[in-house]
Amino acid sequence: MTKPIGLFYGSTTCYTEIAAEKIQAQFPPGAVELFNIKDVPLADSEQFDVVIFGLSTWDFGEIQEDWESRWDEISQLNLQGKIVALFGMGDQVGYTDWFQDALGMLHDELAAGANTAGCTRIGFWPNQGYDFMASKALTADGEFFVGLALDEDSQYELSDERISQWCAQLQQELSELG
Repeated sequence: MTKPIGLFYGSTTCYTEIAAEKIQAQFPPGAVELFNIKDVPLADSEQFDVVIFGLSTWDFGEIQEDWESRWDEISQLNLQGKIVALFGMGDQVGYTDWFQDALGMLHDELAAGANTAGCTRIGFWPNQGYDFMASKALTADGEFFVGLALDEDSQYELSDERISQWCAQLQQELSELG
């Protein structure tokens, strides 16, 4: 894999940051550069061929505060021709009707943008093994999340394996895209 990867995340309680670091560790050294969006503009993602965005869902389907403060920047991004993957943190037990909603909202915002709709989306993740009532992060057929879904509250013991499998999937999808 020769394409540089920029991983941009927002993290209030460090769980998203820890997941970002674990994702970075699944790739060769130097292949993934981490950026906390609290410290950098989202426009910095435009310099990468491959971009991973990570965020968490708070309370009743709310967006993490760093992402919320930069939400308007999403529509200004030019990601045409880029490859984009998403991952999210959520609590399927405590917030079963809003599991991974922020992940779905980010996906929808990227899909709606005039300069972001032209990106290639990878990293869709099966919804098996989760127990929730509703999620805005499901694909239209309901079989996949629009990115990796992690639950550090109720299924923390599954996170490392999910990250490992998802990163292998990303690497496979990237190699297929050339």
